[in-house]
Amino acid sequence: MTLDVIPIHVLTQAPGEPGLTGNAPPLLRELAEQVSRLLKTGEPSAIDLSALPLTPADLDWLREKLGSGEISVTLQANGESTLNETACPGIWWVTHRNEQGAIASQFIEVTFVPELVKAHPQDVEIGREQLELMISDL
Repeated sequence: MTLDVIPIHVLTQAPGEPGLTGNAPPLLRELAEQVSRLLKTGEPSAIDLSALPLTPADLDWLREKLGSGEISVTLQANGESTLNETACPGIWWVTHRNEQGAIASQFIEVTFVPELVKAHPQDVEIGREQLELMISDL
């Protein structure tokens, strides 16, 4: 038998919902492992969604499964960045947009507080100085 006799069928999408590839569900297991590591060691981690073969339907499915949490942060710096806690505390959906509003990157971060939200010590020093000026004007 030659190879040209073997039937080959190309699937353009996974069975089930249109547009789903089946690549999103394994991410939930990976996230569970990352949350366990965060709790045991305090080590944060991230999954670069832009680097994975995920369709818009996959991302919607994943976002729906993770749900929405209580905290949402929006930063304005060379484009908008949003950091949304999911319904699973410690798991954050982070989206960075360029100045034109297009998505530049998306991550799921597993951390107690995303690093991007933490104040830099130099900024805190500037804030302390501003506070001292306010107090001196009283």
